Amino acid sequence: MMTIEPAKLRLRSGDQVLDLGCGEGRHSIGIALEAINQGNINVVGVDLSVDDLLSAKNRSEAFEDATLSCNWACADGLKLPFADNTFQKIICSEVLEHIPDYKGMLNEIERVLKPNGLLAVSVPRRWPEKICWWLSEAYHKVEGGHIRIFRARELREEISAFGFQHYDRHWAHALHAPFWWLKCVFWNSQDSNPLLRAYHRLLVWDLMDKPWLTQTIERLLNPLMGKSVVMYFERNGET
Repeated sequence: MMTIEPAKLRLRSGDQVLDLGCGEGRHSIGIALEAINQGNINVVGVDLSVDDLLSAKNRSEAFEDATLSCNWACADGLKLPFADNTFQKIICSEVLEHIPDYKGMLNEIERVLKPNGLLAVSVPRRWPEKICWWLSEAYHKVEGGHIRIFRARELREEISAFGFQHYDRHWAHALHAPFWWLKCVFWNSQDSNPLLRAYHRLLVWDLMDKPWLTQTIERLLNPLMGKSVVMYFERNGET
């Protein structure tokens, strides 16, 4: 399930791409698959969870008919093990809301991204996220959960202050917002609740088969109730 739109990253042959907070590799693998026809694009997925990185590695190796250029590293996003100006593109999707010192992570992103490199950031959209917090205290107090709710405009201004120019924005996953509201309502029985299980089957069908109906509905609803807001930036060039 891609939140970032690869086309907006303007991938080119020779790009080094960092997926910061890659989790189980959905964006790393998605970008690598997109890049097969463009050639010579290397993706590095970084996360603190060894288990998630092992899952990502196993998933990437499952594409037997495609050689994916993915590498995986366990590292702290506040102390990245890369030299200055290493990457042409960086993805940071659904990560900053988990990080106490998120500005420290933005500073590291600025350090390892090349001048004129591109950055894609996504965070939960404010009003759908506030409903989740209101419906369930456990939703945001679970270990490793969300510790803040961003205002998109304020976050955009904070990122811009690190020397970035905002160039695009969109919303994503409108069909997932009601699913998470229901999970919050039925938090203690979410694994067995028949309504949630039926909704989950709908989301899997949408993801795997991409039917015209649900794809069109989500595209129309995303500006109104997309669960994630996605912003794209270009790092200012050297002066």
